[in-house]
Amino acid sequence: MAPVVRFSFEDHVAIFPILIRRPSVPVLYDPGKDINSQVTIITKTFLRYKELNVLIQSIRKFYPNIKIIVADDSLKPENVSGNNIEHYIMPPAQGWFAGRNLALSQVRTKYFLWVDDDYLFLKETRVESFVEIMEAIPELDVLGGEVSGEQFHFILEYDEGDEEEGGCLKRINGGFHQPLSGYNECVLVDGVVNYFLARTEAVRRIGFDPFLKRVGHTEFFIDALGKLLVASCKGLSIGHQTHRAQNEYDSYRTQGKLEEKRKLAHHFFKNYLNYIKY
Repeated sequence: MAPVVRFSFEDHVAIFPILIRRPSVPVLYDPGKDINSQVTIITKTFLRYKELNVLIQSIRKFYPNIKIIVADDSLKPENVSGNNIEHYIMPPAQGWFAGRNLALSQVRTKYFLWVDDDYLFLKETRVESFVEIMEAIPELDVLGGEVSGEQFHFILEYDEGDEEEGGCLKRINGGFHQPLSGYNECVLVDGVVNYFLARTEAVRRIGFDPFLKRVGHTEFFIDALGKLLVASCKGLSIGHQTHRAQNEYDSYRTQGKLEEKRKLAHHFFKNYLNYIKY
């Protein structure tokens, strides 16, 4: 409990706590001269080398020299090579968020751009536009775009409840808090699509829960609620490759009822919830 100071004068009383905190040490990045020194592209792959190679080729078409980091927990890893690509092999099937943590741990630039391994860079995919907005609004931590024209974003409605019962959490798809000042096509939200630019140090403070192996997206933004400032913008576009049926991949990717129950039980305990609705 923090020490409390109490002042009284005649019929008036003022009470306030005293918090003594250690100063934090700043973390600075060399701004560099171009996008290659500001942004690292990171992704996680599992059994989808065909899609990954298409993604890499599309990146290189527009950004020949930008660093790409790939975290890979495939059952039988294949070689991924090319200019300025770092390919990290994980133990098999370690999962979605464990791979994100690995890739993020190797980023050395101020920003990283997260992309799924089956995305496709287009002429409209201008990473510079992300950076321009983030540099103009230093309070902003995460900025999402559009995937194949879909600007998926949401807000989280959270009631912390009482000590005995726990809280309630609800995801409201398409919701937003307010427009982002100065940018008519952008809104402040709590979560965005799996295509976003983020400040490296800010996201490292949150991390990705490695318990979530098969399905995980909203969960990162639940952990970031109240800690990161998030926005979504129209016009920051990337493409999505045509889905290719893969029985082995789909068997891992599909969340079964037991997996779902385990995930919900994990959140009920970890986040002290008695109700959650995605």
